Amino acid sequence: MMKRLFLLLAISVLAWPAGAQAQTPSQPQGRKKLVAIMDFDYATVRGGVAALFGTDIDVGKGIADLLVTKLVKDGTYRVVERKALDKILAEQNFSNSDRANPASAAKLGKLLGVDAIIVGSITQFGNETKNTNLGGVGRSIGGFGVGGFGHKKSKAIVGLDARLVNVDTGEILGVAEGKGESQRESTSLLGGGGNWHGFGGGNVDFGSSDFQQTIIGEAVHAAVNNMTSELIADNSKIEARKIEVEGLVAAVDNGQVILNVGAKAGLKAGDRLSIERVTREIKDPASGNVIRRMSSQVGVIELTDVDDVSAVGKIVSGSDFKVGDLAKTATQ
Repeated sequence: MMKRLFLLLAISVLAWPAGAQAQTPSQPQGRKKLVAIMDFDYATVRGGVAALFGTDIDVGKGIADLLVTKLVKDGTYRVVERKALDKILAEQNFSNSDRANPASAAKLGKLLGVDAIIVGSITQFGNETKNTNLGGVGRSIGGFGVGGFGHKKSKAIVGLDARLVNVDTGEILGVAEGKGESQRESTSLLGGGGNWHGFGGGNVDFGSSDFQQTIIGEAVHAAVNNMTSELIADNSKIEARKIEVEGLVAAVDNGQVILNVGAKAGLKAGDRLSIERVTREIKDPASGNVIRRMSSQVGVIELTDVDDVSAVGKIVSGSDFKVGDLAKTATQ
């Protein structure tokens, strides 16, 4: 009998899933921090960029777009969509000269309702040139390979720096740097990309595989990868903002609920709000002032369009929404 009991016990242990004894209930995780990324300032390298591409190219936008892609793929942060950022930039008449200004960026970040905003600069966008037509090997740092110089070979070098800015105070929460150098040399920084067809509309698609095959493209990606890693490591320096917003339903039209509060109150597209109806007002017996309003939930809406002073939401749950109902949210 004892042998049979021991055998059954041994079988049950062997049948137990591997690692099951180490499993613990999953712990709730805080929400991901929401960030916006400004186009990088490239004033210090602008002349060299124009020499390289033959015209003024907004390489700062190219760097920002590439950084957005890498942060979204990593998943540590939530990142504001480009069209939402462009809308705010247009409304605020934002100047390109303010790209790296923490105070200006903080103002935009607050309107976007983000936890932090990333601003940055391109500090180097050139090459290390080896003059091979001399008796010895000479080097000069910071030149720009325009192509076709048969006696010179270059490694592309790109330098970036970025700052995480608190949108409430303008304080710099963290800094990140990125330095990238191509592994190959070429007589042109645009060499190596056999299928690359240049650029259009004043921009370069830094995310294209053809651009990545160029010497400068290789350095750009190395620099952005390094900077991305440092920005991810700075995640703990950002505090998730908690914004309490309270407004009123101003209109209900064809399944849409319009509120009398908007971006100035901290709302943004995608936010969800609870719509509640006051069922009773409690007054102070001494002063007669309302000290508390008792309410019950009517439903939930999700905002689809937000301007400074109003917002439009689609109904997620509930019905019978009425003008004058309360709209509340606690987190963004």
